[in-house]
Amino acid sequence: MTTELRDYTIQAGQLDRFVDEWRRGVVPLRQARGYRIDGAWKIPEENRFVWLLTLEVPPDEWDEHNDAYYADPARAALDPDPARLIVSQRHSLLERVELRNR
Repeated sequence: MTTELRDYTIQAGQLDRFVDEWRRGVVPLRQARGYRIDGAWKIPEENRFVWLLTLEVPPDEWDEHNDAYYADPARAALDPDPARLIVSQRHSLLERVELRNR
């Protein structure tokens, strides 16, 4: 299983619009391709949107599956495409830390 943290800065004044378009377009497309969205958060005072995306593949296969998602004609046809509202973005694959009791 691989989880990616996605952190976007959104155009000023467009955060709610981005979230609405993301929910209606990106979420169902990602889920149709087997991805799980583990959570999503807005940071309004910073025009930021942060979310966790998980797929049941090893980390070395993540890029291959992500590239296939973006190559999907349904993704290319997404209208409106919320990506147009992203000013900057950062993606980081996460490595789980197991908690242990002392």
